[in-house]
Amino acid sequence: MSRIRKIALEEHFSGVGFGDYSKAFVSLIDPQVAADLTRRLTDFDDVRLKEMDAAGIDYVILSQTGPGVQVEQDVQLAIKRAKENNDFLAQQIARHPTRFGGFAHLPMQDPLAAANELERAVNELGMKGSLVNGHTNGVYYDDPAYDVFWERMQALDVPMYLHPFNMFDSPHMFSRHPELTGATWGWGVETGTHALRLLFGGVFDRFPNLKLIIGHMGEGLPFLRWRFDSRFAVYPQGVTLKRKPSEYFGSNIIITTSGVCSHPALMGAIGEMGPEGVLFSVDYPYEDTATAATFIETAPMDEKTRALVCHGNAERLFKLNGDK
Repeated sequence: MSRIRKIALEEHFSGVGFGDYSKAFVSLIDPQVAADLTRRLTDFDDVRLKEMDAAGIDYVILSQTGPGVQVEQDVQLAIKRAKENNDFLAQQIARHPTRFGGFAHLPMQDPLAAANELERAVNELGMKGSLVNGHTNGVYYDDPAYDVFWERMQALDVPMYLHPFNMFDSPHMFSRHPELTGATWGWGVETGTHALRLLFGGVFDRFPNLKLIIGHMGEGLPFLRWRFDSRFAVYPQGVTLKRKPSEYFGSNIIITTSGVCSHPALMGAIGEMGPEGVLFSVDYPYEDTATAATFIETAPMDEKTRALVCHGNAERLFKLNGDK
């Protein structure tokens, strides 16, 4: 079967020893499913490459699966382990440099250390940006202490992928409904709220060239752009922005299709974000690669837009044409 060329960028692995950070999440999954996930997360050759080839995925940007060091309480250990993870990933990329790129794993417990590690990972290891698994022990990155990090990230001209994980504390509305707290609903609420904290916290006004990537069709945010403008105009609560909230989408905030294989949702997202604001991804190994590939190839869009979503936007954002 002839496939359209694709680039994917929410594609996970697990570094040596990092399974300990994921135990709480894995314990909720059927043991056989968990074993298969572990096998896929730790594979960089036969299984992963075979699925990529079958789906027409030419290149993936790999990232450490959540939560990683975002839940590490020891700051110095978080710094050490993030470096180890990035060095490990760079070794795997070196074995398949035309198929793999990498997102840096960052110790966001210390904004300056995170900035330094991002710079090292980009300049010395060739990473394409970073993927951060949500808040770090309840701290969100709109805090002014993170301006030193955002300034460095803007100077490096690389994006951050803001990926979900558990809320720091579960609101009462989730009581007696654990099925809502994770990937089904709560993760999207947590990540979408974090992104809005960055927007309304003025991070994109202070650093206008930042690029933040949000998966899972933007965690639903694109479909509320109009309402963000309408209600913020009425209830600004003392907050001022240089632009309408909607105008940060498609410029500072871009999205991927990961984990949402719905044609109506995709076409609505493109309508809200513009054809250059949506990028293909799978969410490997948590979603099915073949399903994601067929979904994007059969979506009711013109071929110019399909090419942008499948690979063109990623090539532009990550400057891939010259180094793949």
